[in-house]
Amino acid sequence: MSIIISDELLTATRMTEAEMKQEIAVLLFQKEKLTLAQASRFAGINRIAFQHLLASRQIPVHYGVEDLEQDIKNLREMGRL
Repeated sequence: MSIIISDELLTATRMTEAEMKQEIAVLLFQKEKLTLAQASRFAGINRIAFQHLLASRQIPVHYGVEDLEQDIKNLREMGRL
């Protein structure tokens, strides 16, 4: 599914498309609708950058089982486990 954000909406909010995606990702993460990994992918930034974005807004990171499993999978793929 694709979401189209109109130029009119971006102009009204004075945001770029990237900023809008980050705002949506933060909101959905805060409401626990997306995991940290999912939200960072949606925002189009790496997980560490997304964590810094959350920290700058004093939003706590909830790290669940799915996040742990994804981290383990990533470490195995990189040959670090």
